[in-house]
Amino acid sequence: MMGWMRRGLAVVAAVGLVCMGGCGGSSMSTPPPAMSVTLGSSTVVVPQDGTPVTVSVTISNASGTATVTVPALPAGVTEQFTPVGSGPSGTLTLTGSAQAAAGSYSPAVAVSTPNQNASAPFTLVSAVVAKVGSGVDTAMGINGVLKEFMSTSFQVAEWDGDYFGGANASSLESTMTAMGPQHIRLQTVSQGVAMSTNTGTAADWNFTIMDQTVQPVLASADHSPEFQIATAPAWMCFSNGQLDVADHVNDFAAYSANLVRYYNKGGFDWGGTHFQSPSGLPITWWGIFNEPNGNWISASQYVTIYNAVVPAMLAVDPTIKFSAIEYSDYGLRTGDGGDPMTYLPTFVAPANAGGANAQVNIVSTHFYSSCDQSNPDTQLMASVPQFAANVSYFYQELKTRPDLADVPVWVTENNVNADYEGANGMSTCNPNQVFVDDHRGTSAFFAAWRPYVFSALGKAGNQALYQWAYDGDQQYGEVDTSGNTYLSYWVDKTLATLYPSTPSSAGPKILELTATDTTTVETLATQNADGSVTVMVDDHAVASATDNNGAGSPRTAIVDLSALGNFSSASVLTIDTTTSPTTGPATAVTVTPAARMTVNVGGYGVAWLLLKP
Repeated sequence: MMGWMRRGLAVVAAVGLVCMGGCGGSSMSTPPPAMSVTLGSSTVVVPQDGTPVTVSVTISNASGTATVTVPALPAGVTEQFTPVGSGPSGTLTLTGSAQAAAGSYSPAVAVSTPNQNASAPFTLVSAVVAKVGSGVDTAMGINGVLKEFMSTSFQVAEWDGDYFGGANASSLESTMTAMGPQHIRLQTVSQGVAMSTNTGTAADWNFTIMDQTVQPVLASADHSPEFQIATAPAWMCFSNGQLDVADHVNDFAAYSANLVRYYNKGGFDWGGTHFQSPSGLPITWWGIFNEPNGNWISASQYVTIYNAVVPAMLAVDPTIKFSAIEYSDYGLRTGDGGDPMTYLPTFVAPANAGGANAQVNIVSTHFYSSCDQSNPDTQLMASVPQFAANVSYFYQELKTRPDLADVPVWVTENNVNADYEGANGMSTCNPNQVFVDDHRGTSAFFAAWRPYVFSALGKAGNQALYQWAYDGDQQYGEVDTSGNTYLSYWVDKTLATLYPSTPSSAGPKILELTATDTTTVETLATQNADGSVTVMVDDHAVASATDNNGAGSPRTAIVDLSALGNFSSASVLTIDTTTSPTTGPATAVTVTPAARMTVNVGGYGVAWLLLKP
């Protein structure tokens, strides 16, 4: 037994010695450092036009051959990793295409060896590429010229008739003039209609409410408003407000002629009283009726009205000009009450076949993106190409008559939402729901929407774009009732400034341009007479299909100017959610001119690249 025990002790000791030696050696060793990956840039902008972009990839402490991949690239972007030298590090080349939807993505560079894995996340921006050509695009605008001017509107009535009253009237006029509107539209309704009865006495006429707005507007801006005779005096109408065309069309013509006398020809006498505009400033432009299709006037009745009223007014002053139809426009090719295809052909029919036979200087229409505040941003943005299609249709129909072939189209009402509060606070368009102001008319949404509308309509040949209305709430206004500016004021002022089109200057030329994305970004390149170039990048990308007055989705655009040669200076002017409604956009930021220039918009908004030769 003793012998056996001794042998056991010997075994244990040997094991103990081995253990002591092995454990002691392990505690003294250092584990190898972990593999790491570092990228040369945390953000990589990949153009949609196939221009490759490289980024350095530094791989440290790799044990064995490293494999480099980018497993979460968006569809339409390809990768290629190229080692540099004998080590595992190298360059990653990313190549995009128009199939890679514009926007930001969050992939990662993944590196693996037989025993190690590491990754480095980065932001990949799929960038829209707008390539500007050196030629004029004669298919756009009016033979390649952007002839679209900006303007605004007033509804002249008892609820809005004294905006310019008070001690700060001069300041209010100056603010409006500074915006640069042309032919400001004056729509007279309700008690703003100067004639109320037909008793033959002086009490039949009262110009007080009308002139509270008309006279300041005549004294402001271009001193040449468009006076829209929006409706007939109540005594000429049925109980629902519809003009009784059969019995009173000639009375309406005589009333309209007296308005011309009042403003342009020294006034008129009625009931022993002389009525005459106090300023003596004439009104050249006149609109005949407002949205007749929405006010129970058929197409043939409107032709009857127009053919009676215009000659009566011209007999008083043969120098005046006319805006026809002023259509409530929606639903092209739907066949419903707002489809111009159900109305316009009657007006442009040959004069000897029931069409208009009186002077036509312009044909006007109205566009709104919605009549329901609950409609999402996607629906409102999607309406804009439809506006352009309607303008094209108007020109198509006008060209069917040689005497109307060169008549311009004006959009004399435009805003995000046409709805307004009705009885008991309910929506007028949707009587079963409570009316809610649509603040998209003055938010950053508008900074994306209105320039998009301006560009799309201008390319289609539209020659005037009017805001509805100048003073109002956050749904409609450019200023509030005290004259404080909204963001919409600065958007429209900037459009008027950057794209001047006046009777003495036709407007800038529209340059050829191709873009890899026309669904979320609107681009427009124009050239002024002095050779300067303006490139608009409008970001109307919606972040979520359910957004209602959302923030939008950021977009990056690469503007390729290589066809235009060199420029001496460049700057970028931006209007977006950071723009002050009180002071307007910040000063344009100076940038270095280059053949390819990057423009960023961080959500709903617009940026202009301004280039000097």
